[in-house]
Amino acid sequence: AWRRRSATERAADKGEFLAACEDFAEDRSLRAYSTVGTRGDTDLLILSQSPLLEDLHTFHVVVAQSGLARWAAIPHSYLAMTKPSPYSEEESVRPEICTSERRYLFVYPFEKKREWYRLPLDERRRIMADHIEVGRRYPQITINTAYSFGLDDQEFVVSFEADEPGEFLDLVQELRGTESSAYTLRDTPIFTCVSMSLPRTLDALDGTAAAAVAPSPA
Repeated sequence: AWRRRSATERAADKGEFLAACEDFAEDRSLRAYSTVGTRGDTDLLILSQSPLLEDLHTFHVVVAQSGLARWAAIPHSYLAMTKPSPYSEEESVRPEICTSERRYLFVYPFEKKREWYRLPLDERRRIMADHIEVGRRYPQITINTAYSFGLDDQEFVVSFEADEPGEFLDLVQELRGTESSAYTLRDTPIFTCVSMSLPRTLDALDGTAAAAVAPSPA
């Protein structure tokens, strides 16, 4: 129904949404990704980050008042925080995740079986050492782990930044053979996202950018 609105109306709707996001991003982190063509149930992924939970609440209140939001649904939403990893001494806490300029982002919620947490910490560290070693064999892929215990339905939100989807496919396939994989309870849905500016992600919603560069008929 939104795509059947006039070009002027759609541009105004996108402008209001863009203004709300740009206001948030003045002193906080906000990244936009398109899922057009990679998911059937979503077209856009927004990653917003702040040290204060209240900031995220206010941001969503403001976004909900934009013209575009009146035509949109949020089929998936994930809340998580950064914290030190109990399994890697080398990993320091990054206040912001997904900050590289790589072309693609792969995101999914993640949960472990309860049996995992009943294992002694030293045993979990031993199992995770192999998992971490596999990841190190793919230095061209940036791994981001955020924690959701008690904050949302999942336990983790895991995201990977890469320039080549095939390399991420190989990484995930190799991880399936690790001992830690046997303790996975859930690692779906998976979102394959194309990194781009927020204006471009909004234009992808109605094909504005594609129409602008389409060749004229002979």
